[in-house]
Amino acid sequence: MIAIIDYGVGNLRSVQKAFEFVGYEAIITEEKKVLERADKIVLPGVGAFASGINSIKKMGLDKVIIDEINKGKYFMGICLGMQMVFSKSYEYGENEGLNIIKGEIKLLPDNVKKPHIGWNNLNIKKDSVLFKNIGENPYVYFVHSYYLETKEDVVTATTEYGKEIQVAVERENVFALQFHPEKSGDVGLKILKNFGGL
Repeated sequence: MIAIIDYGVGNLRSVQKAFEFVGYEAIITEEKKVLERADKIVLPGVGAFASGINSIKKMGLDKVIIDEINKGKYFMGICLGMQMVFSKSYEYGENEGLNIIKGEIKLLPDNVKKPHIGWNNLNIKKDSVLFKNIGENPYVYFVHSYYLETKEDVVTATTEYGKEIQVAVERENVFALQFHPEKSGDVGLKILKNFGGL
């Protein structure tokens, strides 16, 4: 069973429906015991970093997420959920993230329209179990104004938007995607199926 964390941010139902479509049981929950029981955990989200991370910490879900990752459970962050995996964000001031992987979330370059909304192709940088059988340079759907900068050797894909930006990471049992797989057609469904099948 895949547990989708409900912390009051984002369209969680679309992520749940996408997992169900590719054949996996997925439930939306904020209960710690359910997260502990789940086979895998997904942290989606849209909106501002500060409100998202504050909500997670207020509910005590940060400790559960980190504990379950440390036990080896598969975890995936999507969009805002990806950004919160990292050390800090500079959206509306400086806010500490979950610090699961070292990295910073910064505003997209001045020379591009913000938010970045639409389809961009992935430049696959290294093999990832999530990208199995998705084809070369596949297109996926983005909605974001901030992006990741990490020096850690975890980046599996980038895209071009004013500059090359890091949009997918993998480290052991932790995965994070800046784009929305649940809105990315057949490619996105394949990525979710690959995650569900781990």
